[in-house]
Amino acid sequence: MSLLVVGLSHRSAPVSVLERAALSADAQAKLLQDTLAAEPAVEASVLSTCNRIELYADVDKFHAGVAELSTLLAQHSGVGLEELTPYLYVHYEDRAVHHLFSVACGLDSMVVGEGQILGQIKDGLARSQELHTAGRLLNDLFQQALRVGKRAHSETGIDRAGQSLVTFGLEQLAAGRPVDVWAKDKRALVIGAGSMSSLAAATLARAGVAEVVVANRTLERAERLAQILSEPGGTGVTARAVPMDAVGDELTRADVVVSCTGATGLVLTEAEILRATEGRTDGLSLLDLAMPRDIDGAAHRIAGVRFVDIESLAQASADAPMAADVDQVRGIVSDEVAAFGAAQRAATITPTVVALRTMAADVVAGEITRLDGRLPELDEKQRAEITQTVRRVVDKLLHAPTVRVKQLAAEPGGAGYADALRTLFDLDPEAVAAVSRADLNELNEPVAKNRGRAS
Repeated sequence: MSLLVVGLSHRSAPVSVLERAALSADAQAKLLQDTLAAEPAVEASVLSTCNRIELYADVDKFHAGVAELSTLLAQHSGVGLEELTPYLYVHYEDRAVHHLFSVACGLDSMVVGEGQILGQIKDGLARSQELHTAGRLLNDLFQQALRVGKRAHSETGIDRAGQSLVTFGLEQLAAGRPVDVWAKDKRALVIGAGSMSSLAAATLARAGVAEVVVANRTLERAERLAQILSEPGGTGVTARAVPMDAVGDELTRADVVVSCTGATGLVLTEAEILRATEGRTDGLSLLDLAMPRDIDGAAHRIAGVRFVDIESLAQASADAPMAADVDQVRGIVSDEVAAFGAAQRAATITPTVVALRTMAADVVAGEITRLDGRLPELDEKQRAEITQTVRRVVDKLLHAPTVRVKQLAAEPGGAGYADALRTLFDLDPEAVAAVSRADLNELNEPVAKNRGRAS
């Protein structure tokens, strides 16, 4: 295993850099394809959220891999390599596994313990599967990360340590008041209809707002979200959809606005916010969860406007209390990293063991054929008994060494046992490689069909 991750997050880079480095869906796809085309990488996956961009790869050379992945991140983010480099972090092999498992548990999130990261990891896995850039290592890694994250949330109280970014943002807007008290009977405008915007709309509806207006560039998606919100089985709130060109008018009627789109430019400018607040006596609350930002940062300076964005959330979360459960989650992560490493090391010897058993089966078949030539008078029952006896002898002779070599291979530094086994039994390297290729082909087919099971 030569797992490498190069990335930047709210912990390593200022929001201004993260904002400029944000990758669109098309840019992520191109980054994956270019990473796979680069010489050091044979697999690649991207984890991209509003506060992190990470490129995972299986590489054959560490230093060349770091240089190549850093260069590719710079090229596709549009931030120059010289400017980006000071904010990049690098994790390799077990440290890379530890990092992703910690991310999956919410330990590395802006709001510790938030669970939305699991959906984002699932999206990253699905994208790399669709583009066929994830092989055995990254499929195993990301799917195990999802299981570890779920285990942390089910076995500990990590959920008490933090909330989703949406909930945390609304709490900041409420300024110490209970969100349901602050939100009651307000008119809410949600800009965007993606996962974060949908979560914001549902959270506001449950908090008791009088109306939710959803604006989106694709009106059909906004209409679908509004319908889900207003259905009896949903939140039951009054909800309607509007096109993006109606945002200006809706802004004048809204009390609270949450924006999270994939736009590359501003969705709400200072001038639009000033027009919306002109002459009104009640305040306007704005929550910007987009990266890059949707709402002009000048909103901080407008009278009567309470504005919360990613940067102010990062500052507020730095002082958030840590639950005691965090230590328990860290223990889970450490145990799972050790187990994952052992499983990966053990898996490296499986093709060699399969090739050995195949060779043994071929030897048995050859000897039985030779026996048939020398003792043609054997009847079927006798022949079957002799064949079964020879197979049992071979199985018993191979059982202890193959079980032991798998155990040894799972230990740190155990990779050399596969080489020893190939040498001792004079196994054909191409036969071992053929088992590995067949294994990988068998893996990719069901994974592609069952993406929904990854979580």
